[in-house]
Amino acid sequence: MAYVFRSLRQRAEEPEMMDDFSKGGPELRKALRHLRRLNRIFGAAAPTLYGVRRLWTEAGKPKRFSVLDIGSGSGDVNRRLLRWADANRIELSLTLADITEEACEEARRFYRREPRVRVMRSDLFALPEACADVITGTQFVHHFVADELPGAVERMLNASRLGVVINDIHRHWMPWAAVWLATRIVSNNRYIRNDGPLSVAKGFRAEDWNALGKSLGLSGKFYNWRPLFRYVVVIRKNGAEFKQRS
Repeated sequence: MAYVFRSLRQRAEEPEMMDDFSKGGPELRKALRHLRRLNRIFGAAAPTLYGVRRLWTEAGKPKRFSVLDIGSGSGDVNRRLLRWADANRIELSLTLADITEEACEEARRFYRREPRVRVMRSDLFALPEACADVITGTQFVHHFVADELPGAVERMLNASRLGVVINDIHRHWMPWAAVWLATRIVSNNRYIRNDGPLSVAKGFRAEDWNALGKSLGLSGKFYNWRPLFRYVVVIRKNGAEFKQRS
């Protein structure tokens, strides 16, 4: 455990297996299916809904609303957005964008009976400006090292009309241990067993978000800790400060 404490002091920079786009195929598709199970176990969807609902409220609760999830994988966390939209009678348009064809295939299969969802293969830096009201990234920005992160978030802001919602992992020994154990219980997939704990080691602490805010010229606190060991980051397009809410 002492080794874990030492290794989590700073963000890990080791690439994940999913960052190697020269590989993939059936093993990656299986990993994406197993990741859906882990997302359910660890409540991955709730912080994204929290942030989207906040921007929607700030925008005056429009009846038509669009969200683009970049680095979406199979996009399973967005089921909560669709149920929220149904409950509030919102005409929600949801786009799932990922750089790998395996993820796009899984997303199309997962949402094959959902007409509100569009799937496209795209890189973050290929997104057009103002292409959706809100750009979300769930377990996405930890793939960028510290000096790449401000540029990635700026690109997300440019692609949005209202703002950005980031949902990512708190770098701490407790989620690391929980993810290490869960990945070995639910999966024998190499991607899952390697990338799950590594994702936590590449996650964030408050000082990382503060450094990002300084780089982007943001004033005030723009992130909140949410269960289970996650951060939600909400940034308006114009950079205005948010009032803190429970």
